[in-house]
Amino acid sequence: MAYKRKLEKDIRCPLEYGLDVFGGRWKSRVLCVLAEKPLRYSALRQSMANITDPALASALKELTEDGLIARHQYEEIPPRVEYELTEKGHSVIPVLQQICGWSGIYYKDVEDIALEKCQHCDYKG
Repeated sequence: MAYKRKLEKDIRCPLEYGLDVFGGRWKSRVLCVLAEKPLRYSALRQSMANITDPALASALKELTEDGLIARHQYEEIPPRVEYELTEKGHSVIPVLQQICGWSGIYYKDVEDIALEKCQHCDYKG
């Protein structure tokens, strides 16, 4: 049986829509990793390091439903599936890079440590 929300989403602001689409712990990281090139599931999971299979599968499903990534299944043996950003997905990368830059500046104030340079965006810590 499919999960059904107790309350329907009540998005009243474009910012709420944006945060729903690319917010959360994993969606923005998936988008940044796929910004470089299309990847198979196993390569994507390896790039993400500490994500669980259910979390990655859920993020990929939601990003696909929201039109930010495309899933390509090739009729080969063994089967091959690749994920890549759509035009809509590519359009959010500069926004995520700006958030990354802002976070790099102010995270130091909160945690009193510097973040390492992200290997999937152009943040320069």
